[in-house]
Amino acid sequence: MLVVADAFIITISALIANFVLMLFQDGLFRGDLSVSILTGIVCCLTGLRMSGAYHKLWRYFNKKDYLSCAVGVLLGISGSCFFTYLFRETAPVRYTLIYGLISIIGICLFRYLFRTTFIDLTNVGRSEAKYKRTMIIGGGQACRTILKEIRTAHEVHNSDNKMKVDFEPVCIIDDDRMKIGSEIEGIQIVGTTADITHFIDEKQIEQIIFCIPSCMDDDRKRILEICSHTQLPVKVIPFLSNLLFDEERPNLLTQVRDIKVEDLLGREPITFDNHDIRNFISGKVCMVTGGGGSIGSELVRQIAKYNPEQLIIVDIAENYAYEIQQELIMEYGKSLNLVTLIASVRDYYRMNQIFSRYKPQVVFHAAAHKHVPLMEVSPMEAIKNNVLGTFNTATLAQFHNVKKFVMISTDKAVNPTNVMGASKRCCEMIVQYLAQQNDGTTEFVTTRFGNVLGSNGSVIPLFRKQIEQGKPITVTHPDIIRYFMTIPEAVSLVMEAAAIANGGEIFVLDMGKPVKIVTLAENLIRMYGKRPYEDVKIEFIGLRPGEKIKEELLMNEEGLRKTKNKLIFIGKQIDINPEKFIHQLRNLRDAAFKNDDAAAVEALHEIVPTFVTPEEFNQKILMHV
Repeated sequence: MLVVADAFIITISALIANFVLMLFQDGLFRGDLSVSILTGIVCCLTGLRMSGAYHKLWRYFNKKDYLSCAVGVLLGISGSCFFTYLFRETAPVRYTLIYGLISIIGICLFRYLFRTTFIDLTNVGRSEAKYKRTMIIGGGQACRTILKEIRTAHEVHNSDNKMKVDFEPVCIIDDDRMKIGSEIEGIQIVGTTADITHFIDEKQIEQIIFCIPSCMDDDRKRILEICSHTQLPVKVIPFLSNLLFDEERPNLLTQVRDIKVEDLLGREPITFDNHDIRNFISGKVCMVTGGGGSIGSELVRQIAKYNPEQLIIVDIAENYAYEIQQELIMEYGKSLNLVTLIASVRDYYRMNQIFSRYKPQVVFHAAAHKHVPLMEVSPMEAIKNNVLGTFNTATLAQFHNVKKFVMISTDKAVNPTNVMGASKRCCEMIVQYLAQQNDGTTEFVTTRFGNVLGSNGSVIPLFRKQIEQGKPITVTHPDIIRYFMTIPEAVSLVMEAAAIANGGEIFVLDMGKPVKIVTLAENLIRMYGKRPYEDVKIEFIGLRPGEKIKEELLMNEEGLRKTKNKLIFIGKQIDINPEKFIHQLRNLRDAAFKNDDAAAVEALHEIVPTFVTPEEFNQKILMHV
């Protein structure tokens, strides 16, 4: 169609040029004009093809492509003039100049009108066909594949097409300077990531696709932070290891997703050996305490995938337990042997009843109070639920010959500065104490990780709520930093640890570099398309009771031993004096049951010698900031 249109424009241009000259008694004779038109069509079409004017879909034409049309026509007219002179021994200069000028204007104008008018007319009434001007970051194979898929989607676009595409590729960014100026599928690579802001303004970009699935962690974080500053919607291609190609996701385009906060963590999501986990879970009775919580519910979801003989959810919060129960029923129906029980780990006799009846082989202990400020106000509740709940569950697991008991801990247990962290450290000590006794067949293991993105009580849901309600984001301190991981990562660590544990280990995840909370808040604001400190204020409200400036993952006395997963380490088991520990544990229990805050905290300091005041710890950290 384009070739026919160009041939028609060239013919009309020749007739118009000759008509103009005839007004001044300077036109060509009919024979000369016929030869000029025929040679003009052949030479111009050849020149346009040589210049690349037919190599790109009209929708994607830019300034450079219009220039290629002009070059092609000039080559064609020059060739036509040469052949006309050979055949007719005449080549009027004024005719040739007017002919060439009209042909260039006509061919470029036709493409411009087609792009701006015809496409708009064909899209009338189809709101999904409104394409957004898109910058693609990354000029590799993934970019090439995405561009091909976008064009295919545009070509077959109709009301029955399931793949709704709103991308109009305008330019490509790549840090390989050798590629700048070249094209991929007709889209030009215009600059490096340092030029992102410049080309967003110049090209009137409306959205960005980050298209480097194999990008290294630091570069990924750096580039996405640049993108977040543009206040434009940013979509990403998943990490290479997370790309899926099946019936539901047959291509890359279906896997493009919005940027998430976890994309800014500066590392690739941790992957685990599903084969080990499957062998460990399949055919076993598994129980999850706190199964309705953020970590517990994800544990339940992942366990369900590995075909357990029976899955038991234990939680005191009936609403959370009901929600995960209904989710699993909808997902698996009767194929999953699911039991949901409302019970408290504080109640030794109720828990004993559950162990006696269901005889679990694997216990994941996720039940705990974890809100630092709340536990500072009610320390006895942290001790009752966390410490005594863990003691009840762990000793019952040992008594009933559970194969493995996995306790979920936190980085706040390392050199704790608050009651919650100290109580979790005490839980770790209970598990290690039982592992050292070698009574029974149970293998005890502890998993320790940092803050979990999106979990109940984490900063992200709070920040989102504050932004959506138009309120300032509240950050406790400008220098506060935390290690972060996603909920699936945290749960995968727990299950991997359970699969490879031999008993007594504390598994620690290498979580990459810690993240400043204020930076996390700024990036989250930008992801909402707003400007930090202008559209959304950030207020520093001071450290909360018991809060650290910086969390740690390992205590000074613990060494690290590698596992087959390069991102999972084992902390050295610390010897615990049995008689002294049990005596201190009784004192702690008695103080908690008396609801004596001062006595409970004092007993907690006694049993956890690394428990220090937050003021003492933070002062040391701030001296080095």
